[in-house]
Amino acid sequence: MQNIYRYGEWPSIITADLLTAQTLRLSEPQALQDDIFWLETRPNEKGRNALVHLSAAGQRQDLLPEPHSIRTRAHEYGGSNYLVTARHIFCVLDADQRVYAIERANNKLTPLSPEGNYRYADFCWDEQRQGLICVREDHRITTSNHTNNSEQLKIEERSEIVAINLQGDVTILITGADFYSNPRLNPAGDKLSYLCWNHPQMPWDGSECFCADLHHSGELITQQLIAGSKTESIFQPQWSPAGDLFFVSDRNNWWNIYRYDFSQCSDEIICNTAAEFATPQWVFGMSTYGFLNKEEIFCCYSQQGQWQLATINIKHKTLHPISTSENFTQISGIFCHANKGYFLGASATTTSELFCCEHQKIKSLAKSSNVQIAEDEISLPQAVSYMTEDRETAHAFYYAPKNAQVIAPQNSLPPLIVMCHGGPTGATEISLNLKTQFWTNRGFAVLDVNYRGSTGYGRKYRDRLKNNWGIVDVIDVCSGADYLIAQGLVDSHKIAIRGSSAGGYTVLAALTFCDTFKAGASLYGIGNLEALAKDTHKFEAHYLDSLIGEYPAAQEIYKARSPINHIEKLNCPVIFLQGLQDKVVPPNQAEAMVAALTNKGIKNAYITFPDEGHGFRQAENIKRAINEELAFYQSVFITNINTDTL
Repeated sequence: MQNIYRYGEWPSIITADLLTAQTLRLSEPQALQDDIFWLETRPNEKGRNALVHLSAAGQRQDLLPEPHSIRTRAHEYGGSNYLVTARHIFCVLDADQRVYAIERANNKLTPLSPEGNYRYADFCWDEQRQGLICVREDHRITTSNHTNNSEQLKIEERSEIVAINLQGDVTILITGADFYSNPRLNPAGDKLSYLCWNHPQMPWDGSECFCADLHHSGELITQQLIAGSKTESIFQPQWSPAGDLFFVSDRNNWWNIYRYDFSQCSDEIICNTAAEFATPQWVFGMSTYGFLNKEEIFCCYSQQGQWQLATINIKHKTLHPISTSENFTQISGIFCHANKGYFLGASATTTSELFCCEHQKIKSLAKSSNVQIAEDEISLPQAVSYMTEDRETAHAFYYAPKNAQVIAPQNSLPPLIVMCHGGPTGATEISLNLKTQFWTNRGFAVLDVNYRGSTGYGRKYRDRLKNNWGIVDVIDVCSGADYLIAQGLVDSHKIAIRGSSAGGYTVLAALTFCDTFKAGASLYGIGNLEALAKDTHKFEAHYLDSLIGEYPAAQEIYKARSPINHIEKLNCPVIFLQGLQDKVVPPNQAEAMVAALTNKGIKNAYITFPDEGHGFRQAENIKRAINEELAFYQSVFITNINTDTL
């Protein structure tokens, strides 16, 4: 029997405890022979990254005990934290950022890289020379950040590609660019490919793929530009088993796969289609394709915000989608070995799992969650496209309130939460997200917006945010809310907006410069663009140059678009949630907004987490954050709450 409850106060089985209970984040699958490895980020172990091994016999084990956590801080966001070889597993430990070797025969852990203020990532094994090649950030040595304005001279760590032998000796191979990634050796071991880019480019704006010839001693002989420029983004250069160099480029508006012909000094497109075979390179080691053999690529691609699996016949340049009963909507972490494709996949009704695909038959190897939610409790995403206020098209996914045990009073409409993804160069995911279902199961509608600037819709759509951050994204979230109001789907008096990091800036800008929303939640969001331009880490030090303008030349624009400078326009309640160890968006951003709102007498809340950085990793903090946010919305939108139903 269904009971009647008002929207926004439905009793729910999806509790804050459920968000972290038996819930993990899986990443970085690798395989060698019949052994399979991956990382598990465990909220209930203070967010540590555990390296898991699954043997051919089906036995699982953690290769390192607590409190060891495998995590690099390179670029702050990390990624590509470990590498499996025949004799060793090489990894970075979070505690000291050194490279360690784990002997596979006995799991003995030995430090490899020297002590010092370094960070390592993105490993490649050099079989001939018995050593590692990887990216290193040298935080002992600092250089200027290539700006021409002396007032903005910043001192930054140096990025380089290095070789490390098994005795721990380090040799610098390549240096000079602001950033490096993806060092990879060809099968013969005599060519090294890599990506690099310089300020103010981000890797999805413009990057270059080089190939260097190597002496038998490991020294570089010559270097050749293969592809890329300041306006062409190259992703995942990778050698095939046949010794050909492949890469992904967005030169035709879509991130498509290409092959370079060294004999002709030219490249050819392998799969020309209106789809994205890449995603913004926020972390090291991102992978969307691999080689099953010399003739076949195993890959994933995105169309209209939804990911699909496929194979590509290299000789015939034909794409063959893989039909699955799992109905994947999110796919990542492609890794191929011995004619098998490994990947992380999720659907609208299932959380992420590690799968193996062999001869197009798919087998689950590990799950991110053992939580079982009945499908009649799950709100499914509905793709919507709508006209914006400035007469362009934006995209989003709508989730209606859904709870099998409850019905709402007649002639009532649900409150709406508009979600802004981070980045801002990124995209929302439409796989099962219990944090989204936390809201819909309580009677909130959700609109998850892929505002202009998001990926998955081609480079032209992605570039619409250039010079327009704080304008078109704000138009798109407001237009999305207006679209649902016009459809009669939500209560126009109960519209909230939430977002984290860059999404938090869109939240604060929308609340300040528009009157669409009645409440907001900013999770480690940005209120002062000038402060961010002056005080952020190297990877994003010039990100705002393309999104807003070069600072300080465009200082007036920064001031005009910073919510903190227009607090007189912000007249609705806001909750701020902030990690006090955040180096990407420091706490002073939230604190300035809170102080201004408090002085103005506007309802607000400031929830801090002393042991969190940029994003919340620990179970208790994750639970507290969402419960505080729920209580805040209910205090704004709902009166006479029966606390037994929360």
